[in-house]
Amino acid sequence: MKTIFPTLLILLVGCSSPSPTESFEGILTDLPSMPGKSEYLGTPYVTAGDRLYSVGHQDGSFPDLGWHVTGEMGGIWDHPIKLMDGFILGISAGSMYYCLNDAQEFINFPMANQHRFYPSEAIAVTRTQFVPDQKEGMIIEYVLKNTGDEALNLKVDFTGMVDLRPVWLAERLNQTDGQDLADFDKVNGTWAARDSLNSWHTVFGTDQQVSAWSQPKTECSDDRKGKGIDLTLQSEITIPPGEQKVLKYFISGSYKSQAQALETYKELEQSPNSLLQQKMDRYSKLAKIAKLTIPDQEIEAMYTWTKYNTDWLMRDVANQGRGLSAGIPDYPWWFGTDNTYALQGLLATGAHEEVKATIELILKLSESVKYNGRIMHEASTNGVVFNPGNLNTTPYFIHLLWKYYQWTGDTDMLRKTYPTAQKGLQWLEQEDKDGNGYPDGAGMMEIHGLHSEMIDVMVYTQAAYDAAFKMANALGDSSASKSYQQKAELLSKKINDEWWVPSAGSFADFRATRVETLQLIDAAIVRADTIQKPWAVEELKQLKAQVGRLRDNRVQSQVVHHNWVVNTPMELGIADVDKAEQALETARKYTNPFGMYVTGIDRDENQGKASKWKSFSYVGAVMTLPTGVQAISEARYGHPDASLDYLKKLANGFGYALPGSMYEVSPDYGMIVQAWNIYAVATPIVAHYFGVKPEAYNQTVTFEPHFPTGWDEVKLENILVGDNLISFEKTKSGFTITQTQPEWEILLISPELQKSTLVNGQPAELSSTTHILTGLRNEIIFR
Repeated sequence: MKTIFPTLLILLVGCSSPSPTESFEGILTDLPSMPGKSEYLGTPYVTAGDRLYSVGHQDGSFPDLGWHVTGEMGGIWDHPIKLMDGFILGISAGSMYYCLNDAQEFINFPMANQHRFYPSEAIAVTRTQFVPDQKEGMIIEYVLKNTGDEALNLKVDFTGMVDLRPVWLAERLNQTDGQDLADFDKVNGTWAARDSLNSWHTVFGTDQQVSAWSQPKTECSDDRKGKGIDLTLQSEITIPPGEQKVLKYFISGSYKSQAQALETYKELEQSPNSLLQQKMDRYSKLAKIAKLTIPDQEIEAMYTWTKYNTDWLMRDVANQGRGLSAGIPDYPWWFGTDNTYALQGLLATGAHEEVKATIELILKLSESVKYNGRIMHEASTNGVVFNPGNLNTTPYFIHLLWKYYQWTGDTDMLRKTYPTAQKGLQWLEQEDKDGNGYPDGAGMMEIHGLHSEMIDVMVYTQAAYDAAFKMANALGDSSASKSYQQKAELLSKKINDEWWVPSAGSFADFRATRVETLQLIDAAIVRADTIQKPWAVEELKQLKAQVGRLRDNRVQSQVVHHNWVVNTPMELGIADVDKAEQALETARKYTNPFGMYVTGIDRDENQGKASKWKSFSYVGAVMTLPTGVQAISEARYGHPDASLDYLKKLANGFGYALPGSMYEVSPDYGMIVQAWNIYAVATPIVAHYFGVKPEAYNQTVTFEPHFPTGWDEVKLENILVGDNLISFEKTKSGFTITQTQPEWEILLISPELQKSTLVNGQPAELSSTTHILTGLRNEIIFR
């Protein structure tokens, strides 16, 4: 398969020659950005790169945050180790000392961020930081401005809060965090710190003359847990009235050697502006691939920034691999489950190389444990698999493998992964304990005791059979193809016949015996009562009485929790139309202005924060993934306006707390960046509103658009399918489609074609709703 990306760099970006003396602040001035809100200055942000990232608060501070490794999920991470808890600049001006950890403004850029401080009437400071691509390091710039009438003679102290420590689950590798030690390197003017028990290193320094260095705490230091040390570099500067001074600091790390950390440091120090320009160029390319132009500017911005957000989550770890992580700050490692959703969004937005790398990494991690076809759920960046996989992960991963082939036409990858699909389905079939065709075990819903026969497992298993049928067909495995097709068709029928609960107007949460169901209802009553949902308590008590009257203990379909996964039959399009219409109507009851409740019995009238609990919990959560699933479901069944309503709910949480991002739990709880958001936002737009159906292996792409009301003038440019770049535009006067591979076939299906008069200047067949197009450019004009 050809790769398009080197060509795209030339086609979409071009070349740049930045001035080596210009400040980051000046370079970024005209780029897209989003300002933060003053009420959220005390909440997290991320400065991201694929090798290293930094998490602090929008006010410029670095407090302890996160729960996975308690209080340690912030700071600077170079997975699989942490380098620092953070950094701070202190300014000594005469008798006054200012600690820059209380910024009044925060601005987010796709590839960098800024904090603005106003410590005195005479001093204004802008801090800008970014992480270069493929570097274990970051660069921080401070622009100190003299806004007074007299010269400023300042001492500035840059303190790195070193805390070299391992990532989560290090104890399983017998790794122990040692006391950190440090030496000042007079030759390079840098601090070099190391862990006393491991070969973990960090180096930092500045482009300024260092006048003093120290290990004792400065006035800006806080007491911290752990075995780290604070290291300070002091410089003396003078700023005339009305002028400014630019200071740069460089932080690098290595989990291999000090020499490697120092080498990275020198690369950062030698060309900081060029490294920033390179990152800006890459983000320019990212913006132009699958570029969306629609009348709704808020949805358009959310779509574009979600592409940026997803890029922030790419983790490249030596000795492990490269793949999309789940969320920051507490899930910065790899999930098979999350990626079954997220990678579909990345395929639609053109990040095919990243998808392939992530699939290969997930397979590698799955095979590192006792492998029987099961796809792992969660693994740390040190390679330790925490959860070998719930039942929903494996079938939906198989579904993803076929999606990848549709978008890329990568036959080598299909041959490589087809045995994975076969093994995965064999494993699933072995998990059917009672032989009724339904695997038994936990799915997406992490509710205690909920591990019988789950609706999402059944739906995704049906999708896996269908994917395996198509994979087998493509590879000429005719006997397996027929078997998988029969199993897919049978399971689709059984889901509609046996999982539909007419009294609830919904597909079931689960199927279980009378005794099991009563136990789950009792637990649900306690949950609903604890979070003060009297309506849910009453409904559950009525259901308990109904189930209690059953005379036998046979397995039945039940709607108890109104979990979002009851909508997966519509997400995948296997629900009968009449059932889908009822189920979609029922689902609309379990929303608030930010989207769909994870568990419907948690519904309330809360319009503000997603949760009131101080400890991390998903109870009461409204999440982006369930909301995106509903947007997809509505669009799939011919309701683009209802689908858009769900995207508008997502948009209510876009930039709510972190500018340019959506939290995992809407609007401001949990992860500040979440991988599956790209599925929630991009899939309904690309796959359903624009109706893009790729068949890269046949050099064919179908467009069957169904746009929401008011979307009369829309464009989706540079859609990547295989090695073809396709652009689609609709106006009130017609359609225009261009592509870079003229021999490919474009199939356009739309009722609007009945009013077309000209196709590429030739009279159109007035009754046709389908056009088959080839060539570089096709234009259809309406009468």
